[in-house]
Amino acid sequence: MKHREPPKDPVKNVDELDRLSSLPTHIIDHILSHLPIKDAVRTSVLSSRWRYKWAGLPSLVFDNQCVSLTTQDQAMIKGKLVNIIDHVLLLHAGPVHKFKLSHRDLIGVTDIDRWILHLSRSPIREFILEIWKGHRYKPHSSLFSLESLTHLELFNCLLKPPSTFGGFKNLKSLDLQHVSMAQNVFENMITSCPLLERLTLMNFDSFAHLNVNAPNLLFFDVGGVFRDVTFTNTHNLALVSIGLYVSDKIDKEPPLFSSNLLKFFVHLPHIRRLEIQSYFLKYLASGEVPGRLPNSCLDLRYLSIRINFNDMEENAAALCILRSAPNLQELEMLARPEEGSPRETFTSFWEDERQHCVLKQLQLVKVSNISGTKTELNFMRFILLASSQLERMTVTTANRPGGSDIMKELLRFRRASPYAEIIYIDS
Repeated sequence: MKHREPPKDPVKNVDELDRLSSLPTHIIDHILSHLPIKDAVRTSVLSSRWRYKWAGLPSLVFDNQCVSLTTQDQAMIKGKLVNIIDHVLLLHAGPVHKFKLSHRDLIGVTDIDRWILHLSRSPIREFILEIWKGHRYKPHSSLFSLESLTHLELFNCLLKPPSTFGGFKNLKSLDLQHVSMAQNVFENMITSCPLLERLTLMNFDSFAHLNVNAPNLLFFDVGGVFRDVTFTNTHNLALVSIGLYVSDKIDKEPPLFSSNLLKFFVHLPHIRRLEIQSYFLKYLASGEVPGRLPNSCLDLRYLSIRINFNDMEENAAALCILRSAPNLQELEMLARPEEGSPRETFTSFWEDERQHCVLKQLQLVKVSNISGTKTELNFMRFILLASSQLERMTVTTANRPGGSDIMKELLRFRRASPYAEIIYIDS
């Protein structure tokens, strides 16, 4: 005989609903704020007190969690998402402070335009739009009228603000990835956001000169193809990560400075963390490379450099930065060994007496992707001799033979710090 479960106690169910209904308002709001929007809407069936609670949510996030991921019908997924967003915006009763749309399927331009126009009537502070497929979306002009914005994030968009656009006066964070815009549009957008503190710019096109004029900027993260970068009025900028993806676009003769190094650092007096990625060191090495910067980077604590150890100019640029960072505590050097062999006369660069440099505060060093060339070994010996407070140097090879020979060389090097530990990883 088949076993049957006993019927559920209706009184117990009523008690559970009563407990849910008796929760304080701030607890209910907290619960709803941590639910995906589709689940928040579903709470309306719990009780009369919960029925319209979701409609006052200030944060609306629409992503892949909004629709079932089991269906293979893309049109059905798109239709569900559009219906969900329309339904939520239609019934939403309170102000919208955050709106995020991130979906990996095609969504109609007219639908997005309609939602942005609707949101322009709310005091929205955060707006995130990630269009993962299709041509770059040109946002509806009403996007540029969101005067309360403090954070704007756009992915795969074409930006053409209306002529009446006066900037986002309250914007503090701007994240633009896979965007197209004219040179003047980029410059005007930056200068017309006077409170801007964080700027992220990745994979952009239609302009080649990064002219950044932002007096309150603290964080700058950029990666793409460009010809030049110029900072103006950025004396508060503290964290910079910058990557140039190709090397053949670099201007050979800087127009205003004899050295790109001088031009880059002149408006960064308080930089604390610097990441030089891809081919950007080659850009910095263009022009005359000074022995050191006129003004030392006294606040620089962390430095990461992607370097071709086979290029004399890049090594000279790296040395200039090291000499100008007396308080550096952590250093990461990532080698690009695939770019040919150094000139024989250049291999002694780091062991030359005139290259003497003292790094009194340096504690942690990582050297990655090396192949064991003489220049790489000389650099590591230089660091060991120049760093009296060094605690650990981690060395990782580029998955090439000869690792044991590199380790033997490292162990023979003298060290200025009695505490220095060498960790060797043969990948």
